[in-house]
Order: sequence, then structure tokens, then C-alpha cells
Amino acid sequence: MVIILLGYMGSGKSVVGKALANRLQNNFIDLDHYIEVQQNTSISALFKDSGPIQFRKIEAKAIREICSNHNDTVLAAGGGTPCYGDTMPFLMEHPNIVTIYLKASVKTLNERLLKEKSQRPLIADIADEKLLEFIAKHLFERTKFYRQSQLTIDTDSMNLDQIVDAIKSELN
Repeated sequence: MVIILLGYMGSGKSVVGKALANRLQNNFIDLDHYIEVQQNTSISALFKDSGPIQFRKIEAKAIREICSNHNDTVLAAGGGTPCYGDTMPFLMEHPNIVTIYLKASVKTLNERLLKEKSQRPLIADIADEKLLEFIAKHLFERTKFYRQSQLTIDTDSMNLDQIVDAIKSELN
């Protein structure tokens, strides 16, 4: 089984993914890191040099490769991964995949992302006072895709161990 964590940037996909994989004794793959190794460049450079459409094609191909060639794996997807092309239908129809939406409020996402703006190309140039509005708008556009996940974990009032416990409980 491949467990795919979905959600907006800052929702905790990578942190939760590593902890969950460790707890389940599964492999962990961060989709962005996988693509960076495969393409021999950073995500921000790839996005800038190839453009968003080509990046999403590379991303869609990479997630299909992972899902076809890996088992007992937890995958942290990119925030936009399920929102483009036929990626979400592919994930929903694949018999070996469980999708989990790590839901966080706009307020929580804003608090987390303010601390790491410089490491996030999509928001690096947005003024701090405009970030909340940007997140709210972007999240509104993406939520319809995230909500198609098989499981949803509302992470706002949970710590890492509680989130991992909740996921394990839902998977059993």
C-alpha cells in the first residue's frame, strides 16, 4: 500500500509523513525531493525554467512511477499535486493507494508559513500582511481536490504523535 498525504503547503505532509513511515516501518518519499533527484535540479528552478505546465507533467509522471514501483510507502505529495490534470482521479482509482488530507485552518497555515516564507518560492515575495489572504484564496481553490481524499485528519488541535495515532487508527 502507498499512503499519500495531501494538503496545502505547511499542513505537515513531510513531517507527518516521516513520523508515520517510521511508526509503520514503511519507506518515506517526499515527492518534491524525488523530483529534484530525478531532474537534478531544485523544484523552484524547475518551476522557473520549465514553467508550471511542464512542472505539473513531471510531477504527475513521478507520482505514477512511485505508486507503480513502491509498496509499504508513505508519500508526501506537493500541495498542488492533486489539483492538476487527472492526478486525483488516478489516485482515487488506484487499488494500492490510500489518500489522506491533512487539513489545517487558514490561520494555522499562515502562522506556520510566515516562519518559512523564504524557503517557499510560491510565497517568498508576498508581503506578510497579504499572506493570510493569499492562503485563503489558494486554499479555497484547492480544497475541492483535497476533500476527495479517502481520509481527512483535522490537524489544528493535534500534535505530531496525535496526528500519527489518528491516521493509524483510521487505517486499521
